[in-house]
Amino acid sequence: MLKLEKVSVHFGNEAALSEITLEFLSKKTTVLIGPSGCGKSTILRLLAGLQQLESGSIYFEESPLSPDNITALRHRMGYVIQEGGLFPHLTVKDNVGLMPVYLDWPPEKVNERLNELAELVHISTNLLERYPDELSGGQRQRVSIMRALMLNPDLLLLDEPLGALDPMIRFELQQDLKDIFDRLDKTVIMVTHDIAEAAYFADQIVLLRSGKLIQQGTLTELASSPIEPFVTNFIHAQREPLANLERMLS
Repeated sequence: MLKLEKVSVHFGNEAALSEITLEFLSKKTTVLIGPSGCGKSTILRLLAGLQQLESGSIYFEESPLSPDNITALRHRMGYVIQEGGLFPHLTVKDNVGLMPVYLDWPPEKVNERLNELAELVHISTNLLERYPDELSGGQRQRVSIMRALMLNPDLLLLDEPLGALDPMIRFELQQDLKDIFDRLDKTVIMVTHDIAEAAYFADQIVLLRSGKLIQQGTLTELASSPIEPFVTNFIHAQREPLANLERMLS
């Protein structure tokens, strides 16, 4: 469905991405992981058309992304950023319904979709008239997921969607989000810094360092057949989160 070919981006003299070639599995969850500054969020911004491509190509269903088609393709993408990115002056209903109103959906269609998504993400419809600052962190993130799903996109992009939540809320939302991914059968690309979270969600893990793709595969494949010492060191540095994952799944 989605492919990067020799994609490079520089910020000043530093390479954010260096000739990345990567294919994302259709209707599967790919998790991008690596140290801070490795380029994982830059990939999401490129896919969403929020970052200018310096060299290389990005293909969406065999068509190259370009200024001519990015607006139409964005309507087929849902994007969730850290801490939700909700507009504070809009209610939950207006935040989630922003694009449908822009696209002239009839009010009854908007309301029907709002109710469907509220049920999907386990949020009470009583909260739809509240403002973001009247919600908890977990509720705000559920609303941001609703907004990303509102147009029923083919592709979901999530940039550390659970990173700012406290451990208990994060644990609950991880389970709900995994259930949503499984039920909707969409292509998902997710960024996290947490190897256990990557293992929990991913059909494919992509490990990056300094703008370069180091290795991709399942966690078992990365752990058992590391392509270089950095892979092993990165996994071992997060032994505690992995131990917590094992306890969660047991």
